[in-house]
Amino acid sequence: QVHLVESGGGLVQAGGSLRLSCAASRFILSSITMGWFRQAPGKERDFVAAIIGSRTDYADSVKGRFTIARDNAKNTLYLQMNNLKPEDTAAYYCAACAGTCPLRIGGVYPYWGQGTQVTVSS
Repeated sequence: QVHLVESGGGLVQAGGSLRLSCAASRFILSSITMGWFRQAPGKERDFVAAIIGSRTDYADSVKGRFTIARDNAKNTLYLQMNNLKPEDTAAYYCAACAGTCPLRIGGVYPYWGQGTQVTVSS
């Protein structure tokens, strides 16, 4: 059984920072595609960032503010979020896909965490 467990969400003021973590079991992170997606109430799930090998990709809305990284020794994926804006408020999910997968397409990721809430106040 594959498990992804997110943590690190919370309430922060606009301009603040948070770091999300995603602990992965039964994966070797260096060999799989991992991504962050988010979903605000009443909206569709959106791509945020993804990483495979040394390649990263970001949604235009977060480029320059968010950084995706992983610690292979700890089997953990991170999302450093700086200069947060109220429109970043959403539930954030990490996802995993074995091998090299289309980074931005959530539908191809078979494994998902339970999500962690990020709320940015103005």
